[in-house]
Amino acid sequence: MTKTIAFQGELGAFSHAAAKALFPDSPTLACVTFEQTIAAVQDGDADLAVVPVENSLYGRISDIHHILPQSGLFIVGEYFLPIRMNLLGLPGATMADIKSVQSLSVALGQCRKFIRQNNLKSINSVDTAGSAREVAELGDKSRAAIASTVAADIYGLEVIAENIEDASHNTTRFLVMSGEKAETSPDGDNVKTTFVFRVRNVPAALYKAMGGFATNSVNMLKLESYMIDGSFTATQFYADIGGHPDDKNVQLAFEELGFFTDYFKVLGVYPAAKK
Repeated sequence: MTKTIAFQGELGAFSHAAAKALFPDSPTLACVTFEQTIAAVQDGDADLAVVPVENSLYGRISDIHHILPQSGLFIVGEYFLPIRMNLLGLPGATMADIKSVQSLSVALGQCRKFIRQNNLKSINSVDTAGSAREVAELGDKSRAAIASTVAADIYGLEVIAENIEDASHNTTRFLVMSGEKAETSPDGDNVKTTFVFRVRNVPAALYKAMGGFATNSVNMLKLESYMIDGSFTATQFYADIGGHPDDKNVQLAFEELGFFTDYFKVLGVYPAAKK
């Protein structure tokens, strides 16, 4: 059975590129917001959702950290997408024709050197894929967009310049979300477990809660805090570890964590992707 994959953004967005890289033969469903992307799976309009959770340049995508714990969905996979910015123009246009470039402000910021070296006027837009669509609709050879090669294919544009980003390490991590739990089998460091928790209001609770991971040699891959319900005192933590809940050392770490937390929820157990 072919699965439908939901993503946030227009066709040709980097989230769309991630979805197609993971599921090349599956139909995709473009959604305006992250909430709509998750709701598409909750309501049965899509089988899976591919959502960005963090970027190597800009850090975590905070909206997702707030949405996922309450979504009722499970993380069943991850994917690291290298973000390659490309200058897209109308068919036949050359670099000499381009006078202005439009894209998402973040994308423009990642290509400052190229824009400055070519003396281009920057135009802020809603997103990368939408910019490609607008350039195609405008029909002006002097206007270009910064977007993915997927966007170029969709909107009939040509790649005038490839890989124009300032930082070659720019990478976004995506999570694959499902309405059905699909935990992978224990496989050492090739498995990740993601969970959220809140510590009890006692002195050094976080320090003590983390101690169990250190003493049991569990690799803490990520630990981030964020406020919940607009409170400056209620803090929730999002964590990734290397290992499976059935591993003895992880069980011991979780047992110790339980002494110092009043909320704990596993969001997913899934194969670790290669970067």
